[in-house]
Amino acid sequence: MFKSRKVRKEDAWNGIVIDKTRRATDGSNLYHYVEVRLQDDSTLKVRVDKPLWESLAPGDRLVKEAGASEPTKAPR
Repeated sequence: MFKSRKVRKEDAWNGIVIDKTRRATDGSNLYHYVEVRLQDDSTLKVRVDKPLWESLAPGDRLVKEAGASEPTKAPR
């Protein structure tokens, strides 16, 4: 079964980046993913845009507000 990694507008979460990956899952487009450890110790793997992916490093905090289309990097 297919599991979407897209961020939905109604989602709201925040956590710490623990891993970054990129893959061409469909064979032609390169997608960028980050794995985030949420406050309840669960993990979430989401697809993000390349500029955000390039600016992130493990240990950075990501925040996704309900209604926002993308997560944002929180200031340190």
